[in-house]
Amino acid sequence: MRLLPLAFLFSSTLAPLAFAAVRETHPFGVRDLVAFDRISEARLSPDGAWIVFTVSAVDLEANKRRSDLWLSSIDGTQVRKLTRHEAADTSGVFAADGKSILFLSTRGGSSQIWRLALTGGEPEPVTALPLDVGSFTLSSDGSRIAFSMEVFPETTPEATKKKLDEEAARKSSGRIYDSLFIRHWDTWADGRRSHVFVMPASGGAAVDVMKAMDADVPSKPFGDASEYTFTPDGRAIVFGARDAGREEAWSTNFDLFVAPVDASAPPRNLTAANKAWDAFPVFSPDGRTLAYLAMKRPGSESDRFRIVLRAWPDGTERVLTESWDRSPAELAWSPDGKEIYCAADDLGRRAIFAVDAATGKARTLERGGHASSPLAAGRSVVFQMDSLKGPAELYVTPASGGASRPITSLNADRLAAARLGEPEQISFKGARGDTVYAWVVKPVDFDAKKKYPVAFLIHGGPEGSFADEFHYRWNPQTYAGHGYAAVMVDFHGSTGYGQAFTDAIQGDWGGKPLEDLKKGLESVLAKYPWMDGTKVAALGASYGGYMINWIAGNWPDRFTCLVAHDGNLDERMAYFTTEELWFPEAEHGGVPWEHPEGYARHNPIDYVKNWKTPTLVVHSAKDFRVVETGGLATFTALQRKGIPSRLLYFPDENHWVLKPQNSILWHDTVLDWLDRWTLRGGR
Repeated sequence: MRLLPLAFLFSSTLAPLAFAAVRETHPFGVRDLVAFDRISEARLSPDGAWIVFTVSAVDLEANKRRSDLWLSSIDGTQVRKLTRHEAADTSGVFAADGKSILFLSTRGGSSQIWRLALTGGEPEPVTALPLDVGSFTLSSDGSRIAFSMEVFPETTPEATKKKLDEEAARKSSGRIYDSLFIRHWDTWADGRRSHVFVMPASGGAAVDVMKAMDADVPSKPFGDASEYTFTPDGRAIVFGARDAGREEAWSTNFDLFVAPVDASAPPRNLTAANKAWDAFPVFSPDGRTLAYLAMKRPGSESDRFRIVLRAWPDGTERVLTESWDRSPAELAWSPDGKEIYCAADDLGRRAIFAVDAATGKARTLERGGHASSPLAAGRSVVFQMDSLKGPAELYVTPASGGASRPITSLNADRLAAARLGEPEQISFKGARGDTVYAWVVKPVDFDAKKKYPVAFLIHGGPEGSFADEFHYRWNPQTYAGHGYAAVMVDFHGSTGYGQAFTDAIQGDWGGKPLEDLKKGLESVLAKYPWMDGTKVAALGASYGGYMINWIAGNWPDRFTCLVAHDGNLDERMAYFTTEELWFPEAEHGGVPWEHPEGYARHNPIDYVKNWKTPTLVVHSAKDFRVVETGGLATFTALQRKGIPSRLLYFPDENHWVLKPQNSILWHDTVLDWLDRWTLRGGR
């Protein structure tokens, strides 16, 4: 089907993607970082010829990012901004006939579903519900909409709104809790759950298909519409949920459930036999197979996902990728149903793979940077990709294999204006003699005859990776632009190197990872004589912040200064103050009253006596993952010992620093601290 009305949208005055040459350039910095447009949520038209996607742009005056919808042809020859509104427009999805786009917008004062005809005109509201819509998806024929709203279980949206108004009006402020979670990520619990509702696309009553379930779909805090889908006939919804009751805070037992769209029967558990994580259901094009992702190890969030295929509707299952030692994500079926496209971390990059639906054999489609969100577009695959050399754009590659090419280049002018450091991946022998990978980003305007200071960055997770990625909080180019060489080691525990390598950190937080960091730094200093080994600063957040505190007591003479962002000081107490208890229980071998040795083995607080390195501490009030007392305690210890130290505290941020002006302050403060102790000798 051709979308002929789209020609209406593209005039001869449309600005071309080729930008004028930039005459003046400057070293990359944080103000460049926050200024980039950020692409997300790409979705294809029914014929695979067009892409609707979300672009957020910074508004420094308002100290936030604004989101609008954009439209592009798959060949990138026509790219246009679809919406221009002060409200947030996100999550665009083509209607089944391809003639309009449904999307979320706050333009009516709350988050609701709107419709924009591609022949022109103003958007029109589809929903006018008393509560915010959080996410949505469409049935394959477009006749029904499934969406999420936060409600009190066993109540209607109207009753929930009334109760919220009553709560806001009461004079007392106290809350009473009988079970965990009492708070999660950055939000205090108030009894509401995110439930999936279904309504006719033409309008009508919304039905809660989860009814009395005490569970969230999508999952909190980062879930989205990929966690639920219509069945092929449109008569039911399949969704992933953790229905764990009072064990929710220490359970990773997500299951797939199926519920009729009219809520005539309660949800039925499809994966009760697996006590680990089951999620992200995607039906094959012929509707005969349900693919989803599953872990095997209960209580773990860092076990690898396997692709599981379930015959629909009879339920016969087989694990497709048991022999593939990678953890796939973001599944998309090929149009003929013979392959499944996915993204997975792979040796310091994030690659797009095609997995044979019969054999489970994986072949690489793209491995050039940090690729994600594959979409099947006929004989092509559309995906999003960024790298250490620039932010995400949309790309397309032949499904049969071949060179990828960009579809968009929204940030080309900004990239041309900023000079970047050159990245290079290296490897060395780390703990246990294993091969360990690292990234080095050379300083901007690099001169091999000069000596450069080093910013030694330590990633969080700890099951994560400092990959070939354009990160918006820990971007090595901000250090390279400031004249530092950036070094990032993917120590034992990092993802993309096989499950055994990832699991090697459990019960050994301060062991093999610290050995890898030591050997990695030694290796790069030997390899690159232009690095000044006498001027090295170490920085980290989350687990990286823990490692900075561990380094302070167990490698105290190496660094000119340290930066500890959102790091634990006392692993024993951290267990009792965090929210997701399954994480420390998996990492340290159980609960601390039964396995105290796991929490004492590598506990930074026991080595404060050895601290001597000047340290900048960063923490935020709304961080419920690593609570603010961890940072305050670290600063207290530094101050009491008379160690030069500074505290940067954000009362309005969570585990991440997200507001543009706060990001600028963070980077300016961190770089000033590095300069003071690495270049100016403490002055």
